[in-house]
Amino acid sequence: MFTAADRERIRAGILERARNDPRITGGALTGSASVDREDAYSDIDLAFGVKTAADVAPTLADFSAYMRDANDVVDTVDVPAGSWIYRVFLLANTLQLDIAFAPASDFGARAKTFRLLFGEAAKPPYAPLPTPQWLIGYAWLYSLHVRSALARGKLWQAEYMLSAMRDQAFALACLRHGTNPREGRGMDELPKELRDRFTDALVRDIEPAEIARAFRAATALAIDEARRADAALADRIAPVMHALAHP
Repeated sequence: MFTAADRERIRAGILERARNDPRITGGALTGSASVDREDAYSDIDLAFGVKTAADVAPTLADFSAYMRDANDVVDTVDVPAGSWIYRVFLLANTLQLDIAFAPASDFGARAKTFRLLFGEAAKPPYAPLPTPQWLIGYAWLYSLHVRSALARGKLWQAEYMLSAMRDQAFALACLRHGTNPREGRGMDELPKELRDRFTDALVRDIEPAEIARAFRAATALAIDEARRADAALADRIAPVMHALAHP
């Protein structure tokens, strides 16, 4: 397990290198550290602007080579987002390090978790939150797959689809309460009585009857959250979703 000192040493080394790289126009803390919520398990999140789009790939390659030379990197995975590219590093000490690069014209706060440390930043719009209608659509789409997987005896697939369906209802609840709906980040900030309702939608055993029970509970939650977000849409999909969960 990494220590806070390990994390700070690695972060300081990257920032020093970035400040001295003539291709880099600005650098920022992102993630929990940018809003003073870093704890013992927080990873490193950094973002950098580079002069042009053509500079992104070579700059990323150079910083990746530095990381491999200076730290015990086990693997990396890339997450593209428009003109941004996030490279996620896994270190042997279990530390996660996310370095994002973007052209200077697009480099700026995409969410509230952004603190400029040096250089300049543009003012791009925040990355949009998912709409309730999008989440509702995925809820009924996943429910179709729960029904078919369960009917075919594909119990692990049914559980997978059911968990995804439940997550859409959870995300709707997060939107309604003003917490982050992405990747479960705001779930634990919801009122306890609401979180407690979602326990009924957990699959406790990979058996047909248990999955069917959790499916009915997840369906009720999804319809309830849909109705709070878009009553007309909920009225249209509710009979179909009930039919899927109560064959």
